[in-house]
Parts: sequence; C-alpha cells; structure tokens
Amino acid sequence: MPDTVVVSRPRRPRTRAVVALVAALLTTAASGAVPAGAAPAGTAAGVGTGAAAGVGTGVGAPTDAAHAQIPLYQQAVAVLPGGRRTGVPADAVPLFLPGTRVADPAAAVLAAALGASPTTSVHVGPAAAAAAAAEQQAWLAAGDVPGAGGPHEDLARAALLDLHSLTVADGVVVAGWSSHWRYVWPRDSAFVAVALARTGHVDDALAVLDFLAQVQEPDGAFHARYRTDGSGPPDDRGLQADGTGWAMWAAGLVLAEVDADERTAVAQRLAPLVERSATHALDLVAGGLPPASPDYWEVDEQEVTLGTAAPLVAGLEQAGVVLDAAGRPGPARAAAAGATRARRAVVEAFGPTDYGRYATRTVPDAASAFVLAPFWTHQPPGAVDAWRASVPSMRRPADGLAPGGAWRRDGVSWTPQTTLYAWVAAEQGDVARATHWLDVVERSRTPSGAIPEKILADGTPAAVAPLGWSAACVLLAVDALDDA
Repeated sequence: MPDTVVVSRPRRPRTRAVVALVAALLTTAASGAVPAGAAPAGTAAGVGTGAAAGVGTGVGAPTDAAHAQIPLYQQAVAVLPGGRRTGVPADAVPLFLPGTRVADPAAAVLAAALGASPTTSVHVGPAAAAAAAAEQQAWLAAGDVPGAGGPHEDLARAALLDLHSLTVADGVVVAGWSSHWRYVWPRDSAFVAVALARTGHVDDALAVLDFLAQVQEPDGAFHARYRTDGSGPPDDRGLQADGTGWAMWAAGLVLAEVDADERTAVAQRLAPLVERSATHALDLVAGGLPPASPDYWEVDEQEVTLGTAAPLVAGLEQAGVVLDAAGRPGPARAAAAGATRARRAVVEAFGPTDYGRYATRTVPDAASAFVLAPFWTHQPPGAVDAWRASVPSMRRPADGLAPGGAWRRDGVSWTPQTTLYAWVAAEQGDVARATHWLDVVERSRTPSGAIPEKILADGTPAAVAPLGWSAACVLLAVDALDDA
C-alpha cells in the first residue's frame, strides 16, 4: 500500500504538532509582522543574480536610494524521501521532525486545515518522512557538530543541515535553491569540501572534489559555475581564474583531515585535479600577477584583483603538499616554486594599497582575508592590520559586511563575507571578532533556522536561503573557535 499522508496519528505527535503550529500562528499574529521575505507595501525589491547585485563607484560610495528591500526567496530546503529536495516557502510555518529538515507530515495536515502555509506542499506519509529524517540524523551523527555545548552549537547544526539539504547528488552541492543559484560554483564547493572534511565528513568532501575534477577543463581551468549533472556550464559567463586556485587549496586542506594510513591513496586520488590546476595556475602567474578575471564579485574586470591573485597563491601552496604526498616530486616542486614567485608578486603589487581590491589604488575588499591563514601559509607583513582596517567601509547597518568598500551603500549585509571574516578572525585567535560576526548571522537566520545570503538593514533575512558558502564558513569559524 502506498505510503500516503493520513490525518490519523498517534496522539502525542499530533498534539505536539497542534501546539507548535498554533503557537507559531499566534506569535505571528500578535507581532503583526510581515511574513518572512515579504517586502513591505510600496517598496521595491532589489533582486540580483549572483554576487554582483550592485556595485558602488568608490570607497564607501553612498547612494540616494533608501535601504534595499529584498524578499526572502525561500526560508529553507526541505529533505524528501529518496534524496529529493524542495524549497520551503518564505511565508510557511516551519515545522520539521526533530533535528532535521524533514517536514512533519502531521503539521502539514493541520496547517492546511487552519489555513496556514505548510512547511512544504509535497505530500509525504509518516513512514517515509520518518525514514528520511533517520537518514539525515544518521548523516549528522557520522560527523561532528562544532561548538558542542557552546553558544554556537545550534548555528553550526543548522549549517550542517543546510549543507546536507543543498546536496542534490553524490558530491554535488548547489550554491542555493533559487533557480539562478541551483548550480555548482567551484569556489563555493571548495569551501564546502573543507567544511565537510573538518566536521568529520571526509568521504563527502572528497566526493565534492571528485565532481570538480569531473567538470574541470582539460587544461585545468574552470568556468564560473556548472550544471548539477556535470554536463558543463549553464551559460556563457566564461572562465573564472580563482576557481583553479580554490580547487587546489581545498584539496590540500581536505587531505590534511585524512587519516595517516590513507593519506597517500587519497593524495593520488586528488592528484589529477590538482596537477591540472597547478599547470594552469603556473601559466597564469608566469609573468608575476595573473591576467584580469572575474572573481567572487562576479563582474568583468579590466585589471587583476586580489580576489583572483590571492587564491592562486593559496592553491599553489597546497598543490605542492598534495602532489608531494601523491609521490609526484617534480610537479610538487614546480607548484611550490610557483607559489613563492606568485606570492612575492602579490605582496609587491597589493601591499602598497593595503591589500585592497586593486594594485593601482586603495579600495578595501573582503579579499584582504585571502592573504591570511587559513589561506596563505605565510602571512605578509601588515596584512592583518590591512584586513582589520577594511571593516569600517564594509560594515552595514545590521553589523554585517558587504563584499568591499566600493560595494553600493544599500544597507545590505552579505553573509558570505560576514562569515568569512568570522572564520579568519577565529584562525587569528581573535575570539571577540569571530563571535561578533557569528552572532550577527545567528540573529538573522530564517524562521526555519537556515542561513540566508543577505541581511537587510533591519536584520531581516533576505534573498537566497540557505547559501552553501555561508554555511561552510560558519562551520569553519565555529570549528576554529573550538581550537582557540
């Protein structure tokens, strides 16, 4: 007999669902709040499709526009039986089976009866839902939740659930669930792989890197993003040089989490991806700095940015480690020597502008984090001070950060950069700053607990939720705080 949603349920689970659902509805009604993600009447929704939703013209460039009002596209991704996924509407009452992103079937029936939006409109029977929940719980239990027993345990658990929910196939983690984000970005996947490895999910991390090896161009280059079936890029955005650096960097950090008796075999598994990437990276930095390329801002550039140059250095440093462990001493030495030359070129070019976005002028940028640990193995003199000095021009009303000082002043904080700075602060031993930026994100999660891409001026979550890059940085920051 098919497993279908039924109203008849054991009394205690149904009672729990009724109480939780009614409480949620009463809370919303009492507060008079606009449903999560709904723009207030009379405001415009400033929606972008990627990192470059609007760029200013100078450091701290103001605009005449009011603070942006951007809707929340969805508040989570729900897990369905059979590995399927579906978005949770922004105005839904989120009720999941405990410790999971699996919607409670009883709550869905009650929500419909009370005229509320259920967590998901996909009908799933109780047995199938319980099986999906058990699978997700088993995945969590197979690794570690950073921050256990501390103030950020729940945030870290939510980040892990976000990453698991965004995993649509073995090794395939989409950046977000909205249509323009439902692709694989090499950069985002690199951070996800490191986060998975450091939380005890090494096999999943290696699968992520295997997918990158599958879609990589024969010469070691990467496009900006890829379809989830591995069939290539979805558009003509073109190649993006930082992806090559991020792939090598992630391979090295994932390898560091592998048990010693498996290290050689894993290094050999990673070697084709890393060696192709290193060959391409060495070509890019043959003259010192690489050519201009889009970076994480995802806009065309006429001159090289730190966001392109710094990841290539980080990647080549790790390539030397991976290739040496794989028993390829010649390519390992070439990668290490290339890293040294490229690092010197970046320091000479970007050091005088305080490690800002460009070598020709001082424009504070979040890429200043990329020359510090956990990216470069040797931090250049003055780089930590420059990184800290970048914050004032990037800070936004909700106390999060924009991608750079030249980003438009629309009041929006971006969680990828806010959580990136939390991780770097934690790696620097700066517990206060790391905790502060994690708390900013903690306060602005969606009703489902997912980590959004953006935070509006009033602290409201906005745009894509969850965002894999941000979830990864949260996990890495909390993990680093555990070490601190």
